[in-house]
Amino acid sequence: MSELSCYEQLGVSENASFEEIQEARTRMSELHSGDRKQVDLIEAAYDEILMQRLRQRQEGKIKVPERIRFAEREVRTMPAAPPTPTKEAPAWLQRLLDTPSRSDIIWPAGGFFALSLLSLLQPASAPLALAVGVGVGLYFLNRKEKKFARALVITVVALLGGLLIGAPLGTWLTSLGVLFSADGLAASFTFFVLWLVSSFLR
Repeated sequence: MSELSCYEQLGVSENASFEEIQEARTRMSELHSGDRKQVDLIEAAYDEILMQRLRQRQEGKIKVPERIRFAEREVRTMPAAPPTPTKEAPAWLQRLLDTPSRSDIIWPAGGFFALSLLSLLQPASAPLALAVGVGVGLYFLNRKEKKFARALVITVVALLGGLLIGAPLGTWLTSLGVLFSADGLAASFTFFVLWLVSSFLR
């Protein structure tokens, strides 16, 4: 089948678009649906045009838009960047730390803030306030894991650590002219440590 007869068979010109060729094939096939021989000729003409267009494209005679990708063209893709490893805390630290809810932070903070205010405004009540603070810290720690002995040990360690750091800190701040007493400041620092421990430790 010659080039001219292929296009004539479908009733299209040589510079017809692919869509026009497809429409012509459909129209001609419907028109000659009762004539099997004619339908076969239409299909052969359509196939021949497709083959010619494929050869022209491979020879560079037909410009194909860049957005269309063909199987014979190697598509180069940039290698994906490896995922950035996230630094995780050691397992023993993950077991020790807690991710508290907002209420688990606010309720202890409110209690320890009230006790801290009491210690600062009435330094004589600091020992009683510390005893109550130990109870508050113990309650909030025990509530998480229901391990009373563990909660008691952590609370006592936090109390001692807070006092050991808070006492010299309170004395130093008093020497700088802070209006509150050294005992009140030491108790306030201890309440801060107890709040950290009861909120962020398991």
